[in-house]
Amino acid sequence: MGRLLSLALAQRGHAIDLYDAHGPQGDGAAARVAAAMLAPLAESAITEPGVVRMGQHGLRRWPELIAQLEQHVFLQQNGTLILWHRQDQGDAARFFGLLEKNRRINPSLPAMQEKTGAALHDCEPALQGRFNQAVYLPGEGQLDNRQLLTALLDKLSALGVRLHWESPREVSDFRPGETHGDSGQPDFVFDCRGLGARTQWKQLRGIRGEVVRIHAPEVTLQRPTRLIHPRYPIYIAPKEDHLFVIGATEIESDDMSPASVRSTLELLSAAYTVHSGFAEGRIVEIATQCRPTLPDNLPAVRLLTPRVMEVNGLYRHGFMISPAMLDVVLELVDHNDSPLAREFDVVVHRG
Repeated sequence: MGRLLSLALAQRGHAIDLYDAHGPQGDGAAARVAAAMLAPLAESAITEPGVVRMGQHGLRRWPELIAQLEQHVFLQQNGTLILWHRQDQGDAARFFGLLEKNRRINPSLPAMQEKTGAALHDCEPALQGRFNQAVYLPGEGQLDNRQLLTALLDKLSALGVRLHWESPREVSDFRPGETHGDSGQPDFVFDCRGLGARTQWKQLRGIRGEVVRIHAPEVTLQRPTRLIHPRYPIYIAPKEDHLFVIGATEIESDDMSPASVRSTLELLSAAYTVHSGFAEGRIVEIATQCRPTLPDNLPAVRLLTPRVMEVNGLYRHGFMISPAMLDVVLELVDHNDSPLAREFDVVVHRG
């Protein structure tokens, strides 16, 4: 969120200083660990209609945002495939019932498409008869989050943004708008620190997630694939060069310790049931991170003091909704009001 906003403001001609508590690779940020799926219909089963509308907005905006960057960023809009094993038929039926209910609430969402037999093989040949049926959600997508972070950094540097790494800051470290003498103070401060802002925004909490990255040359999947699971839906997001991001876990905890044996075994076992080629894959990384989340699991903006704007609470939908949150913030900067915030049900707290 901070890099997207810095880029938009720098392109408008503003002089930007970007402070980050960690390094340029995004270490310590949920954005680096994420699978970066853009799946508003799939996510509608667990979130509010406003977030779904933000996700639809993001699908339109991401190609425009990425086109502004010089470096390559993998962006795919090839839909989502949802699978389930026979014993999980009941869970699948409940899940699809939620999706259909949300389509009635938001008719602009695409219709789900059942795939069986030859149609399923044509949609995802790599499954090779392992599943008899699936549901395809057209139009959904994903991007490569790490490529994006690097490309944004390159563009920010080219635009002359002053980058301050390993430089944690609090809002109280700045006196925005102070102009007497040579104060060196900014005109405005934007706080996009995620969980780093808990000293400022007390309601923030962490939602732990665990992700495995696997290089599996024997596996080719055409799109993000989700597997209905007794405990939680598991996703497999295929990036370029046979790299797969596999995850699912969602634990109410600020714990940043390494992944548990149980979670790792479940993720790897589920991936193997989707495609046996994962057995010979190589585990590149097992990562954990906590998503910044507000009590209602929805994003929000705060303008509690003049010249300070706080953007936070993107939860598990960061890449899906960040273009919408970016456009909300830019409207607030320009007009001190945001029609998009009302369209997306984003709460704007004012002091």
